[in-house]
Amino acid sequence: MFDQLTERLSTAVKALTGRGHLSEDNIADTVRQVRLALLEADVALPVVKSFTDAVRLRALGVEVSKSLTPGQAFIKVVHEELTRLMGEPSTGLNLRAQRPVVIMLAGLQGAGKTTTAGKIARWLIEKQRMRVLMVSTDVYRPAAILQLQTLAGEVGAGFSTAAAHEAPVLIAKRALAQASLQAYDVLLLDTAGRLHVDAEMMEEVAQLEREVHPHERLFVVDSMAGQDAVNAAQAFNTALALTGVILTKADGDARGGAALSVRQVTGKPIVFIGTGEKSDALELFHPERIATRILGMGDVLSLVEQVHAQVDQEKAQKLARKIGSGKSFELGDLRDQLTQIQRMGGMSALLDKLPAQMQANAAKAAGTVNEKAIRRQVGIIDSMTPKERRRPELIDGSRKRRIASGAGVQLPEVNRLLKQFDHMQKTMKKLAKGGMMKNMMRGLAGRMPPGFGP
Repeated sequence: MFDQLTERLSTAVKALTGRGHLSEDNIADTVRQVRLALLEADVALPVVKSFTDAVRLRALGVEVSKSLTPGQAFIKVVHEELTRLMGEPSTGLNLRAQRPVVIMLAGLQGAGKTTTAGKIARWLIEKQRMRVLMVSTDVYRPAAILQLQTLAGEVGAGFSTAAAHEAPVLIAKRALAQASLQAYDVLLLDTAGRLHVDAEMMEEVAQLEREVHPHERLFVVDSMAGQDAVNAAQAFNTALALTGVILTKADGDARGGAALSVRQVTGKPIVFIGTGEKSDALELFHPERIATRILGMGDVLSLVEQVHAQVDQEKAQKLARKIGSGKSFELGDLRDQLTQIQRMGGMSALLDKLPAQMQANAAKAAGTVNEKAIRRQVGIIDSMTPKERRRPELIDGSRKRRIASGAGVQLPEVNRLLKQFDHMQKTMKKLAKGGMMKNMMRGLAGRMPPGFGP
């Protein structure tokens, strides 16, 4: 997300970095480039004008002109204005209401409401320790009800049955009665996708709101929707009096205009941001971190939090102790590390959170370790026997052919993996032998979350 915007803004502000003095002319030129970058990213015109006017006013003021490093001061101004534009940091959903709390999701067709419903249910169950009942009133899209039922089963939520021939309002009212009777904490209501220009469908969602009185009315918007998302947000806000916004598909090749426009247009906070297809790929929205990423500074804090939440802490600590004590790094350990990378969304998702100046070097160091390559490497290791994983020196030519056949890869791929592993194993031995591993772990103690492994 924001790749194109990041590139343009980084280029624009980089020209001012290190300058001892900024003139009105070079500030005006940079602001003009910033304006073009935002417009190309599909940010709404009124939002662009408001933002650039604020940046220009502050850049020409004492704050920047009297700074010892005016170039850096200008970047600070842009960062702060981007943060202000996107609103306050999210604290999550407002659940202070009589049980069951009704949460309704609405939005355009294809915005990802049903997938988001599953993510929110998981967040409520795991983070808030709540019992969640899910229901779909989407009687128009084939298999929509079945899709939500499947997601409910995956995340451990209850599901209220519905049929395609029933009226959405009747489905919702029955689900609310069930949630009350069975003492659920939250009723999560997934509605059908609808065009904001379809008056009949907009009246249907307004009627749902009148009948079940949802405490949270969330507008789910595709980050790649562009200007149309702004018009839709205005229409849905009029019909429902929205309480918040959820951005989906932020991991895609999005221009990111919706993230910078919807908050300003609706006046409603962005609550969550969806960062992938999996049910755990949902993050609280932190505008300051997003602004930092837009300016190419990365989001290391979110990366550390992701590692802390998704890395198997016990395995990571066990491996650290194992290497520190001088024991060999095994192919089974490598498989665990590759699986952890997969769980966190792959190398591309991790690199995306690094500062721009580090991404090129990190990508080069990672080599060809993309998602597809990781899956194939895990497959190769899975084709080995437990003994072969512990003692790779036993893997001769015939064993390599068997492993390649079992993994469905060519023999050179097996050779390549074994060669890479051999290099890793020697590196680990050097670290342990010189006491470097213990010193590294001691130096990191207290500065990284538990389990931020080697």
